[in-house]
Amino acid sequence: MISSKLARRAIISPSLLASDFAKLAEDASNIISLGADWLHVDVMDGHFVPNIAIGFPIIKSLRKALPDVFLDCHMMVQDPEKWVEPLKEAGGSMFVFHYEADIEDYEALIAKIRDNGMRAGIAVKPYTEIDETIYDLIKKDLVDMFLVMTVEPGFGGQSFIEDAMPKLKKLREDFPHLDIQVDGGVKRSNMDISIKAGANVLVSGTGLFGQDDAEQIMKEMKAGIDEVTASEEESS
Repeated sequence: MISSKLARRAIISPSLLASDFAKLAEDASNIISLGADWLHVDVMDGHFVPNIAIGFPIIKSLRKALPDVFLDCHMMVQDPEKWVEPLKEAGGSMFVFHYEADIEDYEALIAKIRDNGMRAGIAVKPYTEIDETIYDLIKKDLVDMFLVMTVEPGFGGQSFIEDAMPKLKKLREDFPHLDIQVDGGVKRSNMDISIKAGANVLVSGTGLFGQDDAEQIMKEMKAGIDEVTASEEESS
């Protein structure tokens, strides 16, 4: 297992699914200026999830408008391997695939993602168990980020599923350094639940976009993560 030394930082990744697509670049640029670290891009194929969302031409246009922004791409697709090169060409920074998708060889997929110059992440649905295969991949340092969904993937605006927290907490206990992301229904009113369980990367859509005090909300999210991390360092 990788060293237990804590080195993670607070990362806020607003979900563009909640932005105004008629002025996507403007909304994206504005949320970055308010303190967002990454932009969360939901790519849906209509097969893995019953919806179709942000596609590669849009990502390419976004990359052109914001050349230096980290694009955290959540690939809700049935056949992840098929989309690695298109995402790279469009300008994605991280390819987060779903563990439940049709994947023959996880290590080969991760190698392909990294060979294309992107970080590799794994996502699981709220009720998917963390099994030995996942643990193996993390122990081999093949996972740059792990995403625990707190809604069923496919649509924005759903309510937060707290039942997903025990597995997040267990992952944090076993992998103190790992970037662990929470995505789904995260808002100021419930952010402490994820933070205390160990999430250091928070995705928030309607909790940030359209909020008059989005900058303050992001500051509170980061402060909460930093406080928990500092407390863990003191006790380790």
